[in-house]
Amino acid sequence: MTDTSIDLLALTTTQMVEFLATMGEPAFRARQIARQLYVNLVDDIQQMTDLSLALRQKLTNHARIGSLSLQRVVSADNSLTHKALFNLPTGELIESVLMIYPDRATVCVSTQAGCAMGCTFCATGRLGLLRNLESHHIVEQVLWARRTLRQLQRQHPATPPRATHTQDGDEWWGTDGGHPDALPQTLGNVVFMGMGEPFANYDRWWQAVERLHDPQGLNIGARGLTVSTVGLVPGIKRLADEALQINLAISLHAPNDALRSAMMPVNKRWNIAELMATTRAYVAKTGRRVSFEYVLLQGQNDSPAHAAELAEQIGDLLCHVNLIPWNPVPGLPLGRSDRQRVLAFQRVLQEERVPCTVRVERGVSIAAACGQLAGATITGP
Repeated sequence: MTDTSIDLLALTTTQMVEFLATMGEPAFRARQIARQLYVNLVDDIQQMTDLSLALRQKLTNHARIGSLSLQRVVSADNSLTHKALFNLPTGELIESVLMIYPDRATVCVSTQAGCAMGCTFCATGRLGLLRNLESHHIVEQVLWARRTLRQLQRQHPATPPRATHTQDGDEWWGTDGGHPDALPQTLGNVVFMGMGEPFANYDRWWQAVERLHDPQGLNIGARGLTVSTVGLVPGIKRLADEALQINLAISLHAPNDALRSAMMPVNKRWNIAELMATTRAYVAKTGRRVSFEYVLLQGQNDSPAHAAELAEQIGDLLCHVNLIPWNPVPGLPLGRSDRQRVLAFQRVLQEERVPCTVRVERGVSIAAACGQLAGATITGP
C-alpha cells in the first residue's frame, strides 16, 4: 500500500505554513514544528508536546517524520564510527557514516543511490546510478547522526577528554579498547562524500545545504559543510556563484591525463587542464582554499615522480592535499600503498611547499571508509 502521508522533513518553511493552513492552524505552528524536528530531534509526532493533543492527532493522521527506513547500524573504532544502512521508499539502499573525533563530530552523507561516475577504485561506482536523492533524504541522514550523537552523549557524560599522540603527531584518544572520556557536544560538520556525485544532483543537494544551514533548521555553519566532486566543471562554476560559501574538495587522484582517465572516466570529459583552470577561477572568485583528495594505489599513482608532477599541477593554488591510502573493495585487483610509499609521497609535496596531510582512516573494518560505501550490496571473498 502506498504511503500518501506528507513527510514533514520534505516541507520548506513556506510549505509547512501552507500545509498547516489546510488544517486551520496559524503560521507560528510551523516554527514550533521546526524546533521539534531540528532542535529537539523528535522522530514521533506524539513527542511534540508543545502542540495540543488535537493538533498532534491531526498531524499523525496526515503526516509523518522521515522517509528513510533504517535497516541497521554497525560500529567500529571503539564506537567512534557508526555506519547506517537506509532503505529508500523506492527500495534502493544508501549509507551514512558518523565519525566522532576528540574535538568534533562529522557525518558523511550520500546524495545519490549508486553513482554514474565509474571511478575504478570505488565501490559505489560499481553500482551505477540507481537514483538521485531528494533534499529531505539528505537532511534525514544528518538528523540520524545528530540523534545518534545525542544518545551517545547520554551514555557517556562529558568529562575532560584524554588525548594521546601517535607517532605522526595526530592527536587521538587512547587506543586501549575503551571509550573516550568525553564526546563533542554537537554535530558541526557534514561532508557530502558518501554515495553519489553531489554535483550530478545539484538542485536537490543544494536545497539540502540551505536546509542544513537555515537557522530555523539544523543551523550548521557554512564552514562546517564540505562537498566533494570528481571534477564536474559546471558544478564548480555554479558553486563559485553561490552566496553561501561552503568548502570544496576535488577528487583528483592522478597528476596527468593518461593516468586520471584510466582511473576516472570523468577526465575524458573535463581534463586536468580544464579542471585546474576552473579551480583557479573558483579560488580567485571566492578566496576559499580548495582541498584535493588523492587516493594512493600501490605502484600506480604513488611514486615520488607522481608527487612531483602533482606539485607542478597545483603548486600555485591556494589548496591542501588530503592523501588517502586506498581502502579495500572486494573484487577489485588493486593494492593499498604501504606506509613507506605514502610518507615518501608526502615528503615530496612538503618539500615543494604544498600543504598536505594523510587522512586518518575510520571505519575500514565495517566498509565505512572513503570509497567503500555500496549499500551493503557489493560482496566478495
